[in-house]
Amino acid sequence: MTHHPFSLNGQSLSALPSGALHWPAQNLLCVSDLHLCKSERMARRGGALLPPYEVTDTLTKLDADIAAYNPKTVICLGDSFDDTAAAETLTEAHRLWLLRLMAGRHWIWIAGNHDPAPLGLGGTDRAEFMLETLTFRHIAEPGATAEISGHYHPKARIKSRSRPCFLLGQNRLIMPAYGTYTGGLWCYDPALAGLLTPPARAILTGRKAIPTPLSKAPQ
Repeated sequence: MTHHPFSLNGQSLSALPSGALHWPAQNLLCVSDLHLCKSERMARRGGALLPPYEVTDTLTKLDADIAAYNPKTVICLGDSFDDTAAAETLTEAHRLWLLRLMAGRHWIWIAGNHDPAPLGLGGTDRAEFMLETLTFRHIAEPGATAEISGHYHPKARIKSRSRPCFLLGQNRLIMPAYGTYTGGLWCYDPALAGLLTPPARAILTGRKAIPTPLSKAPQ
């Protein structure tokens, strides 16, 4: 078994090695922080020039997860594009690829801080989304419970292995960044302090989803 099953507010979920979240009972797949077209945005704004391959790489991974689980609903948990103009810069091939993945599914775009406006790609644009006992939003709200969010791009380390990770507490799940050019924030960063009700754990992504208690994770 490569995924890691867990429960949040009475719902049975699975953290996938790719960084996606699967909710079997709802036939739902959730991904966060794709940051598509980041290399284009950086070049457009005079930043560092990065090889423009991240859209293909990220869509290839998303395509594989959708093929494996055939979800009825897909939630993109904010910052799907690197800014509000980035969706317009998709190549025609990438746009058609994304539309093919969206076809026949309930596709929900949650607004992020990078892409707060509707993306004009079809699907449903929402500030947040509630289903059964869980709330999906881009940025964790202090004091909230039963929440699934993204934004922070958490990462953790086991021995010499550093990977993007899920952060799971009794009150919420913080998703890893799914996109290729997203970087990461160490799970011990002060920005994350106090968000997770203990006992909390990190679930590292990679070939296999690997859980580890945060209290024992090396800094």
